[in-house]
Amino acid sequence: MTTTTDLPASPLKDFLTGALHMTPLNLAVVPWAILAGSMAVDSGLTFAQSVAMSAMVFAGAAQLVTLGLLNSGAGVITIIVSVFFITSQHLLYGLTLRPHVRPFSPLQRAGIGFLLTDELFAVSVAGRQRLSFAYLFGAGLSFYLVWVLVSILGIVLAHSISDLSRLRLDFSVVATLLAIVVPLIKSKSALAGALFSFVVTIILTRAGIQGSAVIAGVSAMLLAVLLGRKWGDVK
Repeated sequence: MTTTTDLPASPLKDFLTGALHMTPLNLAVVPWAILAGSMAVDSGLTFAQSVAMSAMVFAGAAQLVTLGLLNSGAGVITIIVSVFFITSQHLLYGLTLRPHVRPFSPLQRAGIGFLLTDELFAVSVAGRQRLSFAYLFGAGLSFYLVWVLVSILGIVLAHSISDLSRLRLDFSVVATLLAIVVPLIKSKSALAGALFSFVVTIILTRAGIQGSAVIAGVSAMLLAVLLGRKWGDVK
């Protein structure tokens, strides 16, 4: 991962810079957060439970899948296993950021770990700023606040507007992930992996195979690594 100069900067400046760099993704996730809040209400959760889910789980895809499984009557084990695989990429995120967070205190590392999302990881690997605690915390906290506050808006709207899902807010999930993935495609092998994942996900989903996204994602990563080594993109 490349970062810019290591010249010292004030924590406040780093904090505000992190929040500023996260702004485009904060805006992109607004429809997604509204959908998550409204789905929580539609699933039978109380206002407090719905807010707590967004505030404590803080994982958009995991929340939507959990709520969908709850609506379908799935058991606890099914939900846990599904969420585990959906969020397993966070382990890779943590390992990638480990050299940068090693100097942080245990409490600081725990805070960044809680705030670590696809969006925060995308901002951190963009290489626009030294990855200080203040920078990562500013980016992560701004995204967290937007997610929780807009989720509350979705919860409130769900009580006055029935079936918000008909507005197709779920498209924001795709739009947000595209905004994250596209800037990270910087090699032929990464492009091949992304296209492979896209095609395989569609094929497996149409075939009715459970876990199509996980299968396609893992397969695409393996393909990208193999092609990267063959083409010299990966050492």
